Amino acid sequence: MKDFVTAFNHLANLSQDAAEDLYNYLSAKVFDKGELLLKAGETCRKIYFVDEGLTKTFFTKEDKEFIMRFFPEHTLFSVLNSFETQTPSQYEIMALEKTSVTYLLKTDLESLCKKHHSIETAYRKLLSIATINMMKRISEMLEENATERYNHFLKDNGQLLQRISLGDLANYLGITQVSLSRIRANK
Repeated sequence: MKDFVTAFNHLANLSQDAAEDLYNYLSAKVFDKGELLLKAGETCRKIYFVDEGLTKTFFTKEDKEFIMRFFPEHTLFSVLNSFETQTPSQYEIMALEKTSVTYLLKTDLESLCKKHHSIETAYRKLLSIATINMMKRISEMLEENATERYNHFLKDNGQLLQRISLGDLANYLGITQVSLSRIRANK
């Protein structure tokens, strides 16, 4: 749980009181491979930190899966639109391996933000980073061809290649597994 606090501290220098208060609100849970942390239709009430393991955020439309992001160890994440608005999520979060997470409830975050300006600042920075990452992801999907998206994935997330299935990689890139095989063969 201390790694969650450390991650928030990297976003904004937390006072010792803020760090201790944050630590006291944290909880931990372990998910088995294939287990959902969040189901579509549920409201996301947690910010997660991956202590160990790997998750994906995705949605399904007409039996086709669209993967938005992968979140490996030492990553803070949530389904932020559902988390912020406290409305049902169209996205799901799944553990791709046995995954241990530390999490903070939305209600507790709000209390902490009222009490500690540095925690509010950390959360604001987390939202800013998430927005920037999502803008980058949207730009890649709209402006780049499949080979360019694959190359970006290798550059930014190459360490995950051995941990995710080719089907998941193809869904993340927005292509078929056949197209992915062609791209990989041309490397």
